[in-house]
Amino acid sequence: MILCDTNIIIEVLKGNEKTIKIIEDIGLENIAISSVTVMELYFGAFNKRELSKIKKHLNALNILHFDNDISGLALSLIENYSKSHGLQIPDAIIAATALSFELKLFTFNLKDFQYIDGLTLQKN
Repeated sequence: MILCDTNIIIEVLKGNEKTIKIIEDIGLENIAISSVTVMELYFGAFNKRELSKIKKHLNALNILHFDNDISGLALSLIENYSKSHGLQIPDAIIAATALSFELKLFTFNLKDFQYIDGLTLQKN
């Protein structure tokens, strides 16, 4: 299984054919997203119609919710990287989810995650 960052799902929802092909090659059953990604997508919806479309598309994906372990790991990541690398809270939770579940993280924003020790990034 591979954890997808929010920017990957945004590209799929926008109809980016290259990203859709990558996701199809991985297989929907092998795609997971953090509940933080779900929150970011819901928050970014322009209206209730778009929100409904997003919810429909996300039904096909595995959603991983954060727990005490992920929260603690995210806190440690913020402590270690927020000042030196500008790590943001949502990215810390997404990275902590990938680390906790021992998943590769697929993102187009490599610079936001490449410095995190132990995190494996999916390169496509």
